[in-house]
Amino acid sequence: MKKILSACLLACCLFQPVTAKSKKITLRVIETTDVHGSFFPYDFITRKPLSGTLARVSNYVKNVRKQFGDNVILLENGDILQGQPTCYYYNYINTNTTNVASDLVNYMKYDAQGIGNHDVETGHACYDKWIKELNCPVLAANMIDNKTGNPYVKPYVILEKEGAKIAILGLITPAIPNWLTENIWSGIHFEDMETSAKKWIKIIQDKEKPDVIIGLFHSGAKGGIITPEYKEDASLDVAINVPGFDLIMFGHDHTRSNQFVTNIEGKKVLCIDPANNAKSIADVELVLTMDQKKINGKKQWIRKDLSIKNVLTDITKEPLDQDFMEHFSKQIEEVKGYVNRKIGEITSTISTRDGFFGSSAFTDLILNLELQITKADIAFNAPVNFDSHIQQGPIYVGDMFNLYKFENQLYVMRLTGEEIRKHLEMSYDLWVNTMKSPEDHLLLLSESTKGDQQRLGFKNFSFNFDSAAGIDYEVDVTKPNGQKVHILKMSNGQPFDEKKWYNVAINSYRGNGGGELLTKGAGIPRDSLKNRIIWRSERDQRYYLMEEIEKIKVLYPKANNNWKFVPEKWVKPAAKRDYDILFGERKE
Repeated sequence: MKKILSACLLACCLFQPVTAKSKKITLRVIETTDVHGSFFPYDFITRKPLSGTLARVSNYVKNVRKQFGDNVILLENGDILQGQPTCYYYNYINTNTTNVASDLVNYMKYDAQGIGNHDVETGHACYDKWIKELNCPVLAANMIDNKTGNPYVKPYVILEKEGAKIAILGLITPAIPNWLTENIWSGIHFEDMETSAKKWIKIIQDKEKPDVIIGLFHSGAKGGIITPEYKEDASLDVAINVPGFDLIMFGHDHTRSNQFVTNIEGKKVLCIDPANNAKSIADVELVLTMDQKKINGKKQWIRKDLSIKNVLTDITKEPLDQDFMEHFSKQIEEVKGYVNRKIGEITSTISTRDGFFGSSAFTDLILNLELQITKADIAFNAPVNFDSHIQQGPIYVGDMFNLYKFENQLYVMRLTGEEIRKHLEMSYDLWVNTMKSPEDHLLLLSESTKGDQQRLGFKNFSFNFDSAAGIDYEVDVTKPNGQKVHILKMSNGQPFDEKKWYNVAINSYRGNGGGELLTKGAGIPRDSLKNRIIWRSERDQRYYLMEEIEKIKVLYPKANNNWKFVPEKWVKPAAKRDYDILFGERKE
């Protein structure tokens, strides 16, 4: 018995010093991304309550902070400056005060802010002002200032929590030049994410010796635009090919994701994305086991172990933060006053839904206004929103954000007839199936994308489904890809000539190469696109559409009926089936 007691006492003596020199640190890391103006529980476009929003995230974060105190790390991952009229109002109308997006990030005490492509799209004047107004650092290591060769904003930040050093490295998708005209990002270039991550991981490890490294990436999981120089969506590639990260919090692709990947050194890396509009958050618990050791005669805490618990948390049922709502009550009322200004009347209800199945009043309203504004021969446009409606009756400023979602400029470009047809060929190849029988789908649908907030059941992005006004044409869905579009004539009755040059109205996203319809589709080299532009609007397209509606006063929307899917005997029943799949059974 005495021997057993002695052994126990000896064991206690041996293990006591280790316990005394070890500690556990629990951190909670919370990410929002692609908020797109979903700040307040009110949709300023539809004038209806809005689920999710930062008003609910704020309440959730406050409760977590009550439990974990300063050990909560709150990260915002970009695309916060575009999406709702709230953003537009403070970006371009009321610019003499602090941008509401800056106020929100400061009020919620974010530790770092990522920058997204839709933040850059607002233009230098807007995003430079926003960056200066923030109390936390903006991170993007691969967004490079041409003059200095250094990052335009901070590449990373170091946070210290109970002696542990947490490094957060920011990256942005480098595909921005594919979508945005150069004046918007003048003086800047964007490096490949993987190349930049390898460079900065080494710097961080050598200089800072952190205990945890977190990636804050405004780039999707995988895919998107791929060129010899870079990949649009590279978050998983970085996680796998660049050792050093413990956790990567990403966004941009509007798709919920929560997975561990194994990097090239055999280490597990958590990659998590809560998707868009502040309906979910990424909430990760990091438990660090730290040992105290002597290094160069000085006691230091060194990471021994790390465990991770990860969850995507639904915010839509979270109570509102009433203090938050009170704090921002003035901004809410200001924006309501702006969006509720009447600008015209519309004589019938229009919907984006119809635009997926043929010539439609909604899409053709935009196309016809583009032609009216620019006096071009032909206009291209796609349904920018999946399921938007403008109701019969008064048209308000807020409705214009349903009519046109983002702040694209309007261009007029010179294209040949052949390039116009090839542009449309690629559009419809992305859009419709090649039907082999009457039972086939008309549209290219995918079960796997129903939860993807950008595809929503389509195989491809619907904002690349361009149709045209100014020409009459048929799309034969029984023909193979590249041979579906048959242009019959100009809509004014003149012949259409593939060898002739035409003036084409087009938005800046497409005109800069977005969706690759002009490059891969029409075959125009990317470096030639700039020379094809013969007119650019000074302001965003929505501004001019609104200005035109105020002049017209009353809109009588109807489909141009200048194009259709054929053969109609197959197409009509297939269209009804696909409509029911996407939107539920149509109420006649």
